[in-house]
Amino acid sequence: MKMSFGLTFRSAKGRGIANPSRQCSKGSTGLFVPASPPLDPEKVKELQRFVTLSKRLVVMTGAGISTESGIPDYRSENVGLYARTDRRPIQHSDFVRSAPIRQRYWARSFVGWPQFSSHQPNPAHWALSTWEKLGKLYWLVTQNVDALHTKAGSRRLTELHGCMHRVLCLDCGEQTPRVVLQERFQVLNPTWSAEAHGLAPDGDVFLSEEQVQSFQVPSCVQCGGRLKPDVVFFGDTVNPDKVDFVHKRVKEADSLLVVGSSLQVYSGYRFILTAQEKKLPIAILNIGPTRSDDLACLKLNSRCGELLPLIDPH
Repeated sequence: MKMSFGLTFRSAKGRGIANPSRQCSKGSTGLFVPASPPLDPEKVKELQRFVTLSKRLVVMTGAGISTESGIPDYRSENVGLYARTDRRPIQHSDFVRSAPIRQRYWARSFVGWPQFSSHQPNPAHWALSTWEKLGKLYWLVTQNVDALHTKAGSRRLTELHGCMHRVLCLDCGEQTPRVVLQERFQVLNPTWSAEAHGLAPDGDVFLSEEQVQSFQVPSCVQCGGRLKPDVVFFGDTVNPDKVDFVHKRVKEADSLLVVGSSLQVYSGYRFILTAQEKKLPIAILNIGPTRSDDLACLKLNSRCGELLPLIDPH
């Protein structure tokens, strides 16, 4: 069962999966990756042993896997959004109740979309996709909304918090591709332009209130309702069916590997508790401390894209 649906990414040659030898997107210079110690060969061996012994491995990824693709996160020390600015992510209740807040969000998203949608998988995404193809990865759960796992070819995938590449009508439930909405924005705002002031983790940019005021936001083509990216905003809850589905995959697993997540958000942390309840071995690859370090049999403070490609999934 694939919980991520409706997305197809094609390379220049027309294939559904891009070439894994490609480098990730331009500008991915490590700007948003926190400092980390050099790779410890002994730790690499420990992770290799963990993966080798796993027969039904579930992997859960967070924002830390995508920072090496040039996408900032919220919590990384010195380089995350919270460390760099006093801005905070949009709240679900505010988006739903306020037309001006939706206008501000979509104006920022319109400007940021070309860059956000152009980001490419890095070696960590490709490594996990390879593990799946070779039968090593039983299921992949991502807290990210950037579609980079899908671009890398992962199919046994649940996008826990949804995906920015889809748009949802809050009133009738109609789903449309985000690229289609971008075209509608351009038609409605042919002379509108704005200069961005910094990139946010979820693909929008920072704009002044004056820049936003004249931006026109379309409604759902089916019912005239309110449009929202098909993601879980802060303050919202993950679909219960999706949560149950992931709980089942964890209960079927024999080990859990966390990649690039501090596990501060309960929507991901709850699966650690399920793994602990099932007495599964837990390994965590994340730069900096996490909420579950005391529950892990192995903790690694390394870049995901440097370490995962070193692991032999056979």
